[in-house]
Amino acid sequence: MAVRTWAPRGQTPVLRVKLTRDHLSAISGITLDGRLFMQVRPTSYDAEAVVGFLRVLLRKIKGSIVLIWDGSPVHRAHQIKDFLKRGAAKRLHLEQLPGYAPDLNPDEGIWNYLKRVELGNVCCSDLDQLYRKLTQAKERLRHKKEIMKSCSRQCGYLV
Repeated sequence: MAVRTWAPRGQTPVLRVKLTRDHLSAISGITLDGRLFMQVRPTSYDAEAVVGFLRVLLRKIKGSIVLIWDGSPVHRAHQIKDFLKRGAAKRLHLEQLPGYAPDLNPDEGIWNYLKRVELGNVCCSDLDQLYRKLTQAKERLRHKKEIMKSCSRQCGYLV
């Protein structure tokens, strides 16, 4: 996403890129105290991959976890329900946001910040470079806990 461009007056800049179906998929979450958890992979996230991310959260975060997430079909898959039944529900409680409610999802604010600030005007030549740039942006953001806390406050979650 280009945030700002430059061109001589009257000459619209044109960026030519080869269109492909190559992509990176990411899943992330933030805590109210400003910690960021993110995984990036070259293939789409299926229910098993989401369960893997939930396992990481359970390993890294002590105590009970209330996870607020959107209504993606992968979040309602039977693998996730089975994971909860096998014992994860003792510490992990899932709350689904109503419909499409980005104003209630603090993670949307994090992705907006990453795309517009940390990765604004970044143009990558391939997926490897994009992965590196995203990883660097994520590491920079990890040190900006106040930005992550403000995304939670913006959504009305007390911090």
